[in-house]
Amino acid sequence: MIDSRASVDSSARLSADVSVGPFSVIGPDVEIGSGTWIGPHVVIQGPTRIGRNNRIFQFASLGGIPQDKKYTGEATWLEIGDHNTIFEFVTINRGTSQDKGRTVIGNGNWIMAYVHIAHDCSLADNVILANNTTLAGHVSIEEWAVLGGFTKVHQFCRIGAHSFTGMNVDITRDVPPYVMAAGSPAEPRGINSEGLQRRDFTAEQIRNIKNAYRLVYRSELRLDEALVKLEAISSTQPEVVRMVNFIKSSQRGITR
Repeated sequence: MIDSRASVDSSARLSADVSVGPFSVIGPDVEIGSGTWIGPHVVIQGPTRIGRNNRIFQFASLGGIPQDKKYTGEATWLEIGDHNTIFEFVTINRGTSQDKGRTVIGNGNWIMAYVHIAHDCSLADNVILANNTTLAGHVSIEEWAVLGGFTKVHQFCRIGAHSFTGMNVDITRDVPPYVMAAGSPAEPRGINSEGLQRRDFTAEQIRNIKNAYRLVYRSELRLDEALVKLEAISSTQPEVVRMVNFIKSSQRGITR
């Protein structure tokens, strides 16, 4: 399953059915799980852990040192889960000791060509990053978020679950769950109704989320006042709890 023209370090640990294409380079302290396919001309440096049934296309570069001048060679990690698709020319760097020391990619993510994921980022599950999306360091993206092509995310920002960004969006503040954002700088443009329908949210749940969005973005209330009202309704609307908790925990402030 390993092409004779590939270079695999003797200390790398690959399951027996891992496929490695020609001219790919697998470095030391790399572990790759069963069913993963690695195309030609891929470079994977360690320490990196890759799970099961991933597809990694040509010219991707995974596990490189962080592009951070404070990094001095300490042992940090890249962890990639299961069933991810990583397309051409994607770059994903390891973490830094200034943060948790790990860059983490969850399960079922779809990472398109020329995406860059910097040090200490975390992706949950079922995230889509369209072509040329760029994540600066320490960015966190929750499950089912979709970032359109050429989206750029400032360091330490968070992108909430089920959110959606348009093309060529500049994100400098947190994007709450369910929110659609567009423009440069990013501005809220409603909720991701189509995505919620595809994920089997009920009509009532979507209506509740729309009402929550209106409180935050259309009511002319201060954010703290809107949160008081959101907390009052969230006891009977669990889907709103996620938005409340996200906004309350925001360190950079939210896109508003």
